[in-house]
Amino acid sequence: MRNIGEEEMDFTRVNEGLLQFLDESPVAFYAVKNMRRMLEEAGAERLCEGDAWKLENGKKYYVTRNESAIIAFEIPKKDYRGFQIMASHSDSPVFKIKANAEIEVDKTYVKLNVEKYGGMIFSPWLDRPLSVAGRVIIETPEGIETRLVRIDRDLVIIPNLAIHMNREINDGYKFNAQNDMLPLFGEKLEKGSFLRFIAKEAGVEESQILDTDLYLYNRMKGTTVGLNGEFICSGRLDDLQCAYASLQGFLQAKPTESIAVHCVYDNEEVGSGTKQGAQSTFLKDVLHRINAAMGRDEEGYIRSLTSSFMVSADNAHSVHPNHTDKADPTNRPYMNQGIVIKYSANQKYTTDAVSGAIFRRICKKAEVPVQTFTNRSDMLGGSTLGNLSGNQVALNTVDIGLPQLAMHSPYETAGAKDTAYLIEAAKVLFSSSIQSSGDGNYSILL
Repeated sequence: MRNIGEEEMDFTRVNEGLLQFLDESPVAFYAVKNMRRMLEEAGAERLCEGDAWKLENGKKYYVTRNESAIIAFEIPKKDYRGFQIMASHSDSPVFKIKANAEIEVDKTYVKLNVEKYGGMIFSPWLDRPLSVAGRVIIETPEGIETRLVRIDRDLVIIPNLAIHMNREINDGYKFNAQNDMLPLFGEKLEKGSFLRFIAKEAGVEESQILDTDLYLYNRMKGTTVGLNGEFICSGRLDDLQCAYASLQGFLQAKPTESIAVHCVYDNEEVGSGTKQGAQSTFLKDVLHRINAAMGRDEEGYIRSLTSSFMVSADNAHSVHPNHTDKADPTNRPYMNQGIVIKYSANQKYTTDAVSGAIFRRICKKAEVPVQTFTNRSDMLGGSTLGNLSGNQVALNTVDIGLPQLAMHSPYETAGAKDTAYLIEAAKVLFSSSIQSSGDGNYSILL
């Protein structure tokens, strides 16, 4: 296989687009907002779940749920065989601001009460500028309205305790989420200052705010590091790197005999059990409605699933340069060496020999390198969205990701080439068609 050379792929341009997307997407709501904008610029038509759908061949569409999950699809110009799907997620581990957030300390300082969302690494959140983003729900004469809010300046900080008062900090200190991780907001503030501040930023009166979903986010912008710019660093690489690559591949693809589906769920980091998560009916609802709008019956829907394929795209662990012993002895992915196919005997990942083989054919056509990942046999790994989504839509699925370091830190590291590799593979996936002939045999039209 001939891998695409650097002279044929503009890694710099791809990374500039990715880092801009990451910087403009501090929380899931903004990630979906930015994907909506890119889809609309490409001519995609917005659909609402509460409206009747009238779909046409040769057009792109998208629908959102909870403003934090999105599914876009393109119907080919002729009759379709099935669905070619890439699914990722919009959320990352973060701190959510609680209701009645202000805590006064000795009538001097005011800090904010927060709780952790997802399995995060605590220590990198300390001693760095943070800010607040999310949504506020406001009362209007017509009912309620959602306003997105992003405080685009350094606003709060979670200060470390000096080593003189915590001599064990370098000996494996266990952070307490309620005591150690509360951000400093200001000093000698009137009660209610935080909500008044948020109301002003949202352009509404404080009395209009009915509720909020607000989160802390890391203010450090994404960048490239390494002697030759080999690595990219940013918050939210897990999993917006995959979501961005999926969308770019979707926009560049030319579906011929299958419907291309770009799917981004929310709440993967807390189990996917929400109405907008991978365990929900979101994808199933959309596929059923496409099927009905295109004039097919229930049997037609089930038959189309046999000629469908899903790529569950959620980032993977690269071999760590300081902890090489944490990787499996023979399956050792590295940054900049290609897309990672993830395997697990206990089905934490959905990949089997059939789905792995299909995806390898896709990558061969795309001329991009492939690696494999398994956990050490004595170490439990994380799960992802593929097997959860399969509870609602059962089809051949492969779990893949891009190799990275410091997963679930507010500032992560990945390879400067790998986003472009996944874009190329996604482009081939969304342009392809797979047909089952039974007994484990498949025709792959690439």
